[in-house]
Amino acid sequence: MSRFFATLALLTFAATAVVIVAAVMRRFRPDAALAALLDDVAPLALWLGWVVAMVTTLGSLYYSLVAHFEPCELCWYQRICMYPLSVILFIAMLRRDRAIWRYTLPLTAIGTVIAIYHTQLQAFPNQAHFCSKTADCTARWVWEFGFVSLPLMDLAALLFISAMLLLTRSIESDELDWDDLEASTADPRHEEVV
Repeated sequence: MSRFFATLALLTFAATAVVIVAAVMRRFRPDAALAALLDDVAPLALWLGWVVAMVTTLGSLYYSLVAHFEPCELCWYQRICMYPLSVILFIAMLRRDRAIWRYTLPLTAIGTVIAIYHTQLQAFPNQAHFCSKTADCTARWVWEFGFVSLPLMDLAALLFISAMLLLTRSIESDELDWDDLEASTADPRHEEVV
């Protein structure tokens, strides 16, 4: 299972990189084919974010309840940031709530900072840390491909979800601009200049 989850994490990192490159391309070369990818992915952004949040949550529960890995303090903080996302994103997906980024991006940002710290702590375990010895933050329960750890898997998920939230934000911005344009042209005080 660890190899499977590690592979998913690497694919998630790759997908996040593609979305970031596509966003940059869209900004500087809007006619590029890669930029058009965002238009295709954008309507699915909430759904994709929810799938990743749910798989991450279920994977975390698998490691605790089935594999019996004892989560450390940093693992719990990352879970506090991830678990609500699987519920909140599902509700937002059902309601088509594109404003969700406003209240979920802080969760992903906090979780990302914790996951980055925890990832480097497991990569370089010979440093001072505050975790207890019973649930040591440097313990590598998973170390696939020589570098993929549990916190790195969480980091991949959080970055992908953040990218999907930002993509949802861009859709909301586009819709707001369109609504503003329609409102200004529907205004009877608006005079057409010929």
